[in-house]
Amino acid sequence: MAVQHATDVNFTELTGNGLTLVDFWAPWCGPCRMFGPIFESTSDIMPDVHFVKFEVNDENRRTPAKFGIRGIPSVLAFKNGELVEARSGLMDQETLTDWINELKG
Repeated sequence: MAVQHATDVNFTELTGNGLTLVDFWAPWCGPCRMFGPIFESTSDIMPDVHFVKFEVNDENRRTPAKFGIRGIPSVLAFKNGELVEARSGLMDQETLTDWINELKG
């Protein structure tokens, strides 16, 4: 499944159905640039999970503030619109897929 891109405007719509992981990132963040391809390739092998990227910038401040995003990359997991868990920092693909499988469990 392709990675979708969220903003303050469409965030609720993109996270409201099923298991959704949201990667909060910025283009100037080195670890974010390293994690991006891992996040995207994981979306290819887990088509039953929604993968969303949220660029933290001046136009999209409400959502990161609402969820207390202080460091990036941060990945928040939602089930049917409800936040269930959050992790910060760079993850490798094995760690990410293990976490997703735990969330599915």
